[in-house]
Amino acid sequence: MDTDVSPPERDRSPAADEAEAEERSRSAVSGGSRSRALLALWEEWRRTILLAAAGVGAMLLVTTFVVRPYQVPSGSMEGTLRIGDRVLVDKLAYRFGGTPRRGDVIVFDGDGSFTQKPGTDFVKRVIGVGGDRVTCCDAEGRIMVNGHPLDETYLYPGNTPSQVRFDIVVPDGKLWVMGDHRDDSRDSRDHLGDPGGGTVPVGRVIGRADWIAWPVGHWTRLRRPAAFSDVPAPAGAHG
Repeated sequence: MDTDVSPPERDRSPAADEAEAEERSRSAVSGGSRSRALLALWEEWRRTILLAAAGVGAMLLVTTFVVRPYQVPSGSMEGTLRIGDRVLVDKLAYRFGGTPRRGDVIVFDGDGSFTQKPGTDFVKRVIGVGGDRVTCCDAEGRIMVNGHPLDETYLYPGNTPSQVRFDIVVPDGKLWVMGDHRDDSRDSRDHLGDPGGGTVPVGRVIGRADWIAWPVGHWTRLRRPAAFSDVPAPAGAHG
């Protein structure tokens, strides 16, 4: 006679139960270790991402409000700045009461003075500030500021101070600027007939170029030349 039957379950020994419990414990420990390792890895990556984001944010704040790098696109400042040089511009140099001084190398927006294109930036050297009388040239071919001849040792070799003659009193709040490579610079001399007479509003100055940061072999600080140290105050100036 046929009978539907199931094979009886084998009785489990205490040792088998203990072994199974130990295996489950090892599995739980192994799973917990993997979870902790993954959590530690995520925390490390999270810190790295946060530090990178903070670094980028700090760099953006610095370049926006403090120091901004510029690449020199032309040879108009050769003798001091070469094509391709990266200069660091201090955007706070003329804030909080500071103003450009004779001899400073500045970066400025030429809109309304050197060009009609907003956001077109130039790099030049300040030769005269508001109230100064700047003339070219004395009997020895030197530019004079308030009657004082400039010994412009920073000029590009072989250049004369200027082949264009001029005599201008710089209006208050304006600057007379020139390139160090006088034979290859379109500067205040080239805009004498434009509105403003070739001068640049102080309010258009972005900052002072303080360092050549790249290439490494040309790394240096840009200092104010001694040629301007003995320039007298404009006639009629007080203080």
